[in-house]
Amino acid sequence: MDKQYYEKLLNIKTSGEQKVFNESMHYNRYEPTAYSALEILSKKYKFAAEDNIVDFGCGKGRLNFYINYFFNSTITGIEMNTFFYKEAIDNKRDYLKKLKKKTNNVNFLNCFAEEYNINPSDNKFYFFNPFSIQIFIKVIRNILISMEKYERTVDIILYYPSDDYIYFLENNTAFVLCDEIKLPYLYDNDPRQSFLIYRLDYSKNGYTKL
Repeated sequence: MDKQYYEKLLNIKTSGEQKVFNESMHYNRYEPTAYSALEILSKKYKFAAEDNIVDFGCGKGRLNFYINYFFNSTITGIEMNTFFYKEAIDNKRDYLKKLKKKTNNVNFLNCFAEEYNINPSDNKFYFFNPFSIQIFIKVIRNILISMEKYERTVDIILYYPSDDYIYFLENNTAFVLCDEIKLPYLYDNDPRQSFLIYRLDYSKNGYTKL
């Protein structure tokens, strides 16, 4: 289904050319995940109402509303750009108004990713190349520190994965690639057009590769 269908269904506005520049050289230009990609991800990867998902570089909140609508997951969007953050808040108002949801489990924070205080219940983290490898390393280390304090299984979801992100996870952490969801039809001859799911379980015996 096309983006107009989903924008109407969710009562949000996340499409259009993005002309606002980020305030930091470490943060990349905003580009929302295609709805067609989200359809495939949600069919081949398990989201649940018990999940607490964090979307780093959420922009106007497309992924947040999509996942919350179809799975009722709690999801937090982190956005450092004030303009996009305000757009996300406006979308949240319109989304909640149309759906008349009694519970509000979609949240947005206007802050730098590395400054986000990882919640003990956060168990899935989404990245669409929102920032430099330097910021990514800081965020992953924050996640690992949280896992040491509050033992749980954590998934890292990479869309259109950066080689630097992949190298760091595979060579400097105990995260293990557990799934690859390819999207060959979106961009021809581009092997990065996929979702990579990395997983780590922190048990009482320490980090365990799954």
